[in-house]
Amino acid sequence: MLSQTFQTGDWKGEKHVPFIQAPEKVAKDEKFEVKVHIGEEVGHPNTFEHYIAWIKLYFKPEDAKFPVEVGTYEFDAHGEYDIFTEPEIKTTLQVGASGEFFAVSYCNIHGLWENKQSITVE
Repeated sequence: MLSQTFQTGDWKGEKHVPFIQAPEKVAKDEKFEVKVHIGEEVGHPNTFEHYIAWIKLYFKPEDAKFPVEVGTYEFDAHGEYDIFTEPEIKTTLQVGASGEFFAVSYCNIHGLWENKQSITVE
C-alpha cells in the first residue's frame, strides 16, 4: 500500500514534515489563507542534490468520505544557473464545513511526508 510509505514526524525536529498554517476557526464560507512549507524549526536543504519536488494540499470535510485536492505545487528549480525554488505555497480558499487539511510532500532522497491540521467552521 502506498499509504504505508508516508512518513510523519514532529515538525519541530524533523525537516521533512509539511507545516500547515491555517486558522483554527473560520465562519462558514469566509475566505482565509492557508500556507504550507517544509520544515518549520529546522529548515529543509534546497540543493541540486537534496530538495522537495512537490507539495499537495487536500481538504476533507468531516462528513465526507474522500478528501478534495486543493492543489498540486511543483518546485522545478533546484540549482540550475543558481536558481532555487523554496518549498512553500500559499492559497486562499473557503470551506463550508469543518474538517482537516492534509499536506503531502516529496523529498527526492527521503520520500513521502505528510501532516494534517483541523479547522472548525462556526
